[in-house]
Amino acid sequence: MGNFKEDIARVKAFVFDVDGVFTDGSITPTADGDFLRTYYAQDGYAVAYAIQQGFRVCVISGGRGALLARRFEMLKVEDTYFNCADKEQALEDFMTKYNLSADEIVYMGDDVPDLGVMRKVGIPVCPSDACSDVLETVRYVSEFAGGRGAVRDIVEQVLRAQDCWALHTKGPTCVSN
Repeated sequence: MGNFKEDIARVKAFVFDVDGVFTDGSITPTADGDFLRTYYAQDGYAVAYAIQQGFRVCVISGGRGALLARRFEMLKVEDTYFNCADKEQALEDFMTKYNLSADEIVYMGDDVPDLGVMRKVGIPVCPSDACSDVLETVRYVSEFAGGRGAVRDIVEQVLRAQDCWALHTKGPTCVSN
């Protein structure tokens, strides 16, 4: 573990929790047993752009529901672990699948279930409103809260460090007619 800016220049993959990271942590149960969540558009754009630039993105969450799965399908996130009780095992599976080392991974989480994974990656980070245990564990605390730009913040920093942010002005899912 060296200089943060030098370390993020070697990142190949992002792993994220969902509730409290992509969202503000609020969930609304629906009559059919799913949950409504509100996502921040700039977080989604940054993730889709990172994927377009060749970065691996994984979501590991204890959350569940068809709406949750659909959100990450729309962003083209191929590696998702929902309703996940063993986040550390999910991380190991992801790392093995892509032959990634711990120092090539940024993990963003916000609460106690994320601590085990945070201790296994090279660059644990969190939103500004993460719980105190997480705040004491991470290498970087975003100035933005969960669901309010924290994901965009870390993705943009990594891509800027690797000179692959804002290379063009087309959206990541832009197609010509």
